[in-house]
Amino acid sequence: MAAKINEAHDHIAKAEKYLKTSFMKWKPDYDSAASEYSKAAVAFKNAKMLEEAKEAYLQEAEAHTNNKTLFHAAKRSFCYRALEAAGMMLKDMQRIPEAIQYIERASMMYVENGTPDTAALALDRAGKLIESQDLAKAVDLYQKAASVFENEDRLRQAVEMLGKASRLLVRQHKLDEAAVSIQKEKNMYKEIENYPTCFKKTIAQVLVHLHRNDFVAADKCVRESYSLPGFSGSEDCIALEQLLQGYDEQDEDQVHCVCNSPLFKYMDNDYAKLSISLRVPGGGKKKAPASAADAGEGAEAGEADEDEYAGGLC
Repeated sequence: MAAKINEAHDHIAKAEKYLKTSFMKWKPDYDSAASEYSKAAVAFKNAKMLEEAKEAYLQEAEAHTNNKTLFHAAKRSFCYRALEAAGMMLKDMQRIPEAIQYIERASMMYVENGTPDTAALALDRAGKLIESQDLAKAVDLYQKAASVFENEDRLRQAVEMLGKASRLLVRQHKLDEAAVSIQKEKNMYKEIENYPTCFKKTIAQVLVHLHRNDFVAADKCVRESYSLPGFSGSEDCIALEQLLQGYDEQDEDQVHCVCNSPLFKYMDNDYAKLSISLRVPGGGKKKAPASAADAGEGAEAGEADEDEYAGGLC
């Protein structure tokens, strides 16, 4: 351990020497200094001195930034690696918000450097890191990653990032924003012709809108989905029609039956929670249990009349 610490300090001393100027040396040698700072950071990291490793990586990034002899693209790439490495040191120290700042700065450099895919992946990683501490920041990072992918016409990757953002918005009960985000997801899935997933997004939309007490918006989502190939008559379509009918008629039993069906219960967890917690307006009404006499009288009528929900979920 002591040997690694001494090695690190030796590299720091060499880096500082490369940065000094003199009568015979007019310009600092930023390239060599950056290399020494990088070696020092690795040595500090191996010695479990994470704060010192972080500082060494930041000094490496600064040296690369000041190195005017490097091509612009190369300079950005070196800075990115050093900044992200500093962020990882902060992550290991459980200083997640600080870590995110450096990773986010690095990702923006990658965008400027012409490597947006790497930038989006860095933003995705940052979102995963911060989720447990700051859901709003995680949403922001996932949305930025989605925008980067979308600008590159990488819609499959973009919609994956949007999906993460939508679920976290629901978790925070930011349902207005979630409704907008899910609609954008649905539009992208339609563009890449992934229609079955569009159906699932319609279910998510309806649940969000009903929790917003906006039956009209929920109904509109279903009506618009009839234009999607295969939606009409699908399991998703039938379930949504039954859900909207039960909700509109304040039929608590029917709504409970649909929302507790496997189609709804096995959605992503955040949407499944919306499903099982959905209640009809005004507390709803339950169908009164039939008496023995009523049951006998109704038997013949039941044979004559077609069951309203025959073949449905409830």
